[in-house]
Amino acid sequence: YRSRRWSSKVERAPAAMMNADMDAVEAENQVELEEKTRLINQVLELQHTLEDLSARVDAVKEENLKLKSENQVLGQYIENLMSASSVFQTTDTKSKRK
Repeated sequence: YRSRRWSSKVERAPAAMMNADMDAVEAENQVELEEKTRLINQVLELQHTLEDLSARVDAVKEENLKLKSENQVLGQYIENLMSASSVFQTTDTKSKRK
């Protein structure tokens, strides 16, 4: 009876150790899965941030081009006003002295 009892404990021990090993592997896999999920979510968030920043850069570039064009028009307008006004006409001091 004792030998049978001892052998059944010995037979159960490897099964219990296998279950513990499997539980440890399963827990490790769960941790890895959670870490992968966290990293994937972080990558997706960074992608969305990059898309938003790219859109803002494009909008700023477009606004900059628009403002440059408006500045050129205003500059030309001011130049035309100055050339039409006698106040801004260049004077020839040599001819006035004579």
